[in-house]
Amino acid sequence: MLLQQPKKLIILNILSILKKYTDEEHRLSQKEIADLLLSEYGMRVDRKAIRRNILNLIDCGYDIEFSEVKRSMTNNKTGEAEENSIMTDFYLVRTFTDAELRLLIDGLLFSKHIPYAQGREMIEKLESLSNQYFKSKVQYIRALSDNTPRNRQLFYTLEVLDEAISKGKQVSFLYNEYGTDKQLHPRKNAEGKIREYIINPYQIVTANGRYYLICNYDKYESVAHYRVDRITEIKLLETPVKPMRQVKGLEHGIDLPQHMAEHIYMYTGRSINAVFRMKKSAMNEVIDWFGNELEFFDETEEEVSARVRVNYEAMRRLAVQLSRNIWLLSPADLCEQVKEDLANALTHYGK
Repeated sequence: MLLQQPKKLIILNILSILKKYTDEEHRLSQKEIADLLLSEYGMRVDRKAIRRNILNLIDCGYDIEFSEVKRSMTNNKTGEAEENSIMTDFYLVRTFTDAELRLLIDGLLFSKHIPYAQGREMIEKLESLSNQYFKSKVQYIRALSDNTPRNRQLFYTLEVLDEAISKGKQVSFLYNEYGTDKQLHPRKNAEGKIREYIINPYQIVTANGRYYLICNYDKYESVAHYRVDRITEIKLLETPVKPMRQVKGLEHGIDLPQHMAEHIYMYTGRSINAVFRMKKSAMNEVIDWFGNELEFFDETEEEVSARVRVNYEAMRRLAVQLSRNIWLLSPADLCEQVKEDLANALTHYGK
């Protein structure tokens, strides 16, 4: 048996019902709200009180839509017919549409770095932003996998980096690699001691389903990239960051679209003007990687040449990966390097 609740909770219970049961496709009348108040909260509330409390919610800023229906009713005192306006079809307008929530949930599902338990918890929070009907449509989230090693410090690392970037401060951390035990192990220096990195952080970006830090390793003058999910034991330092103008490649700040286009694998190092020939059957993959940065020329029915500015190591890896369909024309040193990479790969398969 439901306990009798105080009347001051009526407004909160009505709001809870609107959140749980309504959207543009699912609306409630005053009678239906009254029935739910009785069945779920043990509260008997008349329609006038429901109307008054909903109007109070609207006055408080809640985006509640409704319809007004004209009805003819008999005045009990005069016996004459009167036309009254009845409020009905109430629903709470959502901050996010179901399609937007699904995109956010998909982003968590396909993330390669968010720990399983935290991912599930965040998905449940996103679900709570909609109603019961939305939850019934996203049961596939139960397939969220826990078979990939995760860095449990990821969210704390992001918080510290965000604070460091906003305050213009350096950070120190350990940078890790996976071992055969599937655990992260800190990198070591030439003497075999754990290596501490002092970093000037400038920007956090996402690429290839992962978070990367665009920064400068304080010992050098060049731009560097670090996978955020491989960072542990991060500390915010009091020392100010090195100005970007002192970092090679960042003298004029970060042109993020150009930077991301050149660093498709987020490798550190110089950028080059690469020219390659490709089969048109590889067009989808190439466009996926380079987008609008490509310049095409010398087109035939089946092939086309392209030039693009890109990080040296990124182009080296991509040329090997797509070697069936693209072949480098310049620069000469990169062409020779890719030839060597492919020749070395062949040695693993014998003659």
